[in-house]
Amino acid sequence: MAKSEHQILSARFGRNDGHKLSVYENEGGYRALRLALDGMKPEEVRDVVKDSGLRGRGGAGFPTGVKWGFVPQDADQVYFFVNADESEPGTFKDRYLLDYDPHQTIEGTIISCFAVKADLAYIYIRGEFGWLIDRVQAAVDEAYAAGFLGKNILGSGFDLDMIVHKGAGAYICGEETGLINSVEGLKGQPRIKPPFPAVAGFLNKPTIVNNVESVASVPWILNNGSTAYKSIGTEKSCGTKLWSVSGPVKKPGVYEIPLGMPFREFYNDYLGGMADGEELKAVIVGGSSVPVLPAAEIMNVPLDYESLGQAGTMLGSGGMIIIPESSDMVELIQVLMHFYYDESCGQCTPCREGTGWLHQIVKKLRSGEGTAADLELLEHVCNGMAGLTICPLADAAVMPMRSFLDKFRPEFEALIQETAPANANSRWPRGEQE
Repeated sequence: MAKSEHQILSARFGRNDGHKLSVYENEGGYRALRLALDGMKPEEVRDVVKDSGLRGRGGAGFPTGVKWGFVPQDADQVYFFVNADESEPGTFKDRYLLDYDPHQTIEGTIISCFAVKADLAYIYIRGEFGWLIDRVQAAVDEAYAAGFLGKNILGSGFDLDMIVHKGAGAYICGEETGLINSVEGLKGQPRIKPPFPAVAGFLNKPTIVNNVESVASVPWILNNGSTAYKSIGTEKSCGTKLWSVSGPVKKPGVYEIPLGMPFREFYNDYLGGMADGEELKAVIVGGSSVPVLPAAEIMNVPLDYESLGQAGTMLGSGGMIIIPESSDMVELIQVLMHFYYDESCGQCTPCREGTGWLHQIVKKLRSGEGTAADLELLEHVCNGMAGLTICPLADAAVMPMRSFLDKFRPEFEALIQETAPANANSRWPRGEQE
């Protein structure tokens, strides 16, 4: 298990006892909750988190405290959802948080609920995480028994109930309105916005949806202050970030590092470079939905929101996929396109049809039947998808597709046949796109 000098979130990673309430309390757990409930007002908690510069860690990077402030102050009912539907390929940091240190997320959620005046919280966990659901439920039960949940928490007059909700295995339920629909018993499909959930969400009431890593950061911020948090990272990308690292490096795993650390330093000093016999070819920095960068373009880029954006990619969820020189990039993008095609909820035509076309065209190229026109068609399909759907799933397919085609075009061109086969311009019924 990877450690670093900055352990705001990862201090108990890798331990066999870190999930227990007794251990968490002995190491300062629930002190921040006592601080919040002992004299602070909800707006004061919101201001501390807002001033800290904490940004949402689920992928969008929107300022957490600002998001909380969108809840109407005269709302008669507010709900709070913790998004633990971690389904982005390459991302597994929330799983570590809930497995090794569930009380940190629970405490952060309670404080967050106090800040937005919510009295019911859901922790929505990806359905495949069966053991994790049991782990978190046990921790919630401990919190109830200790008086951290329920009526009149710590004698403060603040009431909060918390429900651990099992998802149904759909990638699209990681989108906040798809998640809300899922809990309501509706199809797990995103809603048109506006209205945004902070105004009209669960049961048409104001609802905040935050990522696990976001709420888990809240106790440290309250204990240490916003200035201490802002002193870590960069001016606009404050604090630490968990990175899930997979691929043939010497030391894959989950790492907590200050935002702004150069990739080269992270790659060499933390990951240990490539495994023996491998060479670095490319990196998907923030989960499979972000553009890929060749090795030469990523080495000197700082790992923060702004720098990665300037480099042509995104920080995303911090799901870093290391790609070795031996990899076939066309094969890799076919795997990703099949994922997005399979996970599209089908609500929007550009996504429902476009993801299938992207997958099938790449599959056709790899089968040896592709033509130069197919590369143009890939770009044409991408243009007909990007920014034209209710949720970002279409964009999540387009961004890697475009970047693979742009950065590694010779690998696509090497598959093109000089003479097109007779069926080169055929169309594929959706039922055949498997």
